[in-house]
Amino acid sequence: MLQLVAFVLSVIGALMMLPAFADFSAGNPDWLSFAASSTVIVFLSGISYLAYRSGQIALSRRDIFKFVPAVWLVSCLAAALPFYLSGLELSFTDAFFEAVSGLTTTGSTILSNLDGMPPGILLWRSLTEWIGGLGIVVLSITLLPFMKSGGQQLFSLESSDTAEKPFPKTRQYAERIALIYLLVTICCAISYMALEMTAFEAINHAMATVSTGGFSTTDDSMGRFATVPMLLVSTIFMGIGGLPFLFLIRLSMGHLIRDVQITVYLAIILAATFLIYVTISESTFHKGFALFVTIMFNVVSVITTTGFASEDYLLWGPAAVTIFFFLTFIGGCAGSTAGGFKQFRFVIAFQVVIDSLVKSFRPNQVRILRYGDRKIDERLATSVMVFSFLYAGTFIFFAVIYSVLGLDFETGVSASATALANVGPGVGGIIGPAGNFASLSNAIKWMLCWEMIVGRLELMSVYVILIPAFWR
Repeated sequence: MLQLVAFVLSVIGALMMLPAFADFSAGNPDWLSFAASSTVIVFLSGISYLAYRSGQIALSRRDIFKFVPAVWLVSCLAAALPFYLSGLELSFTDAFFEAVSGLTTTGSTILSNLDGMPPGILLWRSLTEWIGGLGIVVLSITLLPFMKSGGQQLFSLESSDTAEKPFPKTRQYAERIALIYLLVTICCAISYMALEMTAFEAINHAMATVSTGGFSTTDDSMGRFATVPMLLVSTIFMGIGGLPFLFLIRLSMGHLIRDVQITVYLAIILAATFLIYVTISESTFHKGFALFVTIMFNVVSVITTTGFASEDYLLWGPAAVTIFFFLTFIGGCAGSTAGGFKQFRFVIAFQVVIDSLVKSFRPNQVRILRYGDRKIDERLATSVMVFSFLYAGTFIFFAVIYSVLGLDFETGVSASATALANVGPGVGGIIGPAGNFASLSNAIKWMLCWEMIVGRLELMSVYVILIPAFWR
């Protein structure tokens, strides 16, 4: 297990040389903080890798439950180092918050005046999201199904449901995922450059778009580039980021598969866009194609948990704000870079609830629950409902904590929702699309960091290690 952790850290450390080069080319002294961080991390992880190197890596289910939270936490600590050592003079709390927000692809930030930031810092923020997005896709397709986390076993690539070791083709799938992820990012960057972003802006925004992270190089987010063609391109690539990468893998192999969650995902996007469009006041906004595109861009940004904003959608009226708040919880598809509750769980939970209601007046009726052409067995249904309970409980718990720590009700509830779903901006004047998280207390920031990690790792893969019986 330590060999794998060391390998991940060595990759993160090596990638720090990219922002070091960006700062060095710009004549910014912060290149030293990236170079020093890279050297230390690569050196220590290299020694650890050699010390714990073995032949074939074989992880038991218990090992995987230990590995997943450990590698994410250690990676966040490593990613925070350049922020902490930079000329921004950030506290360790703020540096860690920014790193966690990046690697979990949340996109919440404590930084302002991004237009005046050194290029290395901006590039590192985007890279943390891009690394985190790739990491969670690989994790959700390879390890989370094996861990049977909240119904993820539905998407297992292993034919045996009782296997004690991950499927043998993990590496091949990880390599294919990385290739598709890279190609989609390159296509997105080229599209942005064709629409008059600079190469630096396009690369950064492409990484933030495909990873559904949402960090920008400007305080105005995508508002700086809010032309109809630009918003359309961004909407498409954010939408791709919210699709299952297993679907994209099979599509690249010439196999078009039908997935219920994709249908639901697209239907919710269209329905939410239409509802907001018809509720916006005609006297306030000139309705037309441009407004429809703007609304769809922001809807896709929230449901994919990207967090880009072309404008402050809190000004669109209470109906729009309510819709955006509920979209925060929904999220994208399983096996995507998006966070949130996930579409497939809504499909299964809805069927379980309907089945329970029907059985209340027809107790002898036998109904077969299905997800597409697959039968939903009792264990899978139970797993999804347990996840639903934990998700609601986690949201309420952290919302109460934030209120106790001094946030008003609206901000506390919104902060809990956006951190758990890894969305980024919340609702309200403090952490809304026009604000950031800098003014929050250190205690709240640390709680948000924990909640972002818990949400990104699908709750159960973190909570299970807190049970004393796990360690016996």
